[in-house]
Amino acid sequence: MELKEQIQPHAVLIPVPFQGHINPFTHLAMKLASRGFTITFVNTESTHERIAKAHSHKDDDNPFSHAEESGLDIRYARISDGFPLSFDRRANASQFMIGLTHVFQAHVDDFIENLVLSKPNPPVSCIIADSFHVWGSMIAKKYNLINVSFWTEPATALTVFYNADLLKRNGHFGRHDKYDDTISYIPGIQAIKPEDLPSYCQDADPNDIKYVFKCIEDAQKADIVIGNTVQELESSTISALQEQQPFYAIGPLCPTNFTKKTISTNLLPTTDYTNWLNNRQDGTVLYISFGSLVNLSKQDILEIAQGILISKVSFIWVLRHNILVSGERNILPLGFEEETADRGLVVPWCSQLAVLSHPAVGGFLTHCGWNSILESILCKVPMVCFPVIGDQLTNRKLVVDDWRIGVNLCTRGLIRREVVAENIGKIMNRSDESRKNIDKTKMLLQNALSDEGSSDKNLNQFIQDMKNKILQKN
Repeated sequence: MELKEQIQPHAVLIPVPFQGHINPFTHLAMKLASRGFTITFVNTESTHERIAKAHSHKDDDNPFSHAEESGLDIRYARISDGFPLSFDRRANASQFMIGLTHVFQAHVDDFIENLVLSKPNPPVSCIIADSFHVWGSMIAKKYNLINVSFWTEPATALTVFYNADLLKRNGHFGRHDKYDDTISYIPGIQAIKPEDLPSYCQDADPNDIKYVFKCIEDAQKADIVIGNTVQELESSTISALQEQQPFYAIGPLCPTNFTKKTISTNLLPTTDYTNWLNNRQDGTVLYISFGSLVNLSKQDILEIAQGILISKVSFIWVLRHNILVSGERNILPLGFEEETADRGLVVPWCSQLAVLSHPAVGGFLTHCGWNSILESILCKVPMVCFPVIGDQLTNRKLVVDDWRIGVNLCTRGLIRREVVAENIGKIMNRSDESRKNIDKTKMLLQNALSDEGSSDKNLNQFIQDMKNKILQKN
């Protein structure tokens, strides 16, 4: 047996402490552990407390305890993010992000140092840090570890960031007024409009731009970049990335072992919303959710709600206690819930996968978070797209323009209730083109994950390359 086959890598996984990043990191941990890795998974104390409360866990519970029962070597750790547990991270987002850049880095450094000095068996050999951390390369170099950057968004967004200098030279960086231009000079991207660039390349807050591009600069220093995407979904873009550094598409990193018919009995315990869905005809319910970090204005909520009234569609709407731009709490129009009581359900939280997988659900009104898009594809649910920030704008382009598995909620952020109703109607029409296309897109994802599929091959190649690099360091 070759020496590299005898190596058991020990990887420390550190996601950004937001649920949309933690979810794919969790599935990555399980995948790597099932391939013989030892995993040390690092969560922040505040994230652990929030997840534990949501799942009624005790404070000392290990969310990977079920993995241990399966013989997987996943070790769970919690460290401070530099703020007290009582600190409102959402309401003080800018301060929190600054802390992640500086204070959290020091806590990670201390943790890695103590872990390395403790001489675990097997020894720590690599760090897999979220690409939205700015310190992965520094810590990896300090402790002589393989530096892997995990990109949790589509490869298209990463390619845009990698080519920001091209945007600047051509006058498209930070210019939100050039909507009618077509950008065709980014390697691997045939054509993209300025309005479809990630918001950080448009007119976002300068502090946000500075932080994001520090992250990108650090990702470019990584030994390997892995992405939560599929080769066949973004083939030309991924090929362009691979010319710059090793990049492996190993997605989708989300649950895949379910079907429409097993959800209400096998995946999760019966809940009020699954009971409600069980009493609806197949394909008739619109699921509405804008994620946990998206802020909507009161006017946005009003127009969407009125559009739903006009469409007369059945729906389940997740309305979290989001803070609005105006500082108010999300509120629906007076009488909305009473008027839709026979066909609608408003909930503060639900299991998105449970809802999307339910046979009653026929459409998804979404903010276009990347995890939401992948889950929607796997569940064969076409989308009504309402992106707000970050990569969501680019994700919308992929869904609507490239893959044709969804429609826009509105044009350029201007929400009108009549247009909302019209586009909801397009998706809920079961003969819509997007419904046929999403069947094909799901097959791409399933084939990629199958034995000898592209994601399976890429994961194996990533593991072999990492073992080679570990040998070289030793």
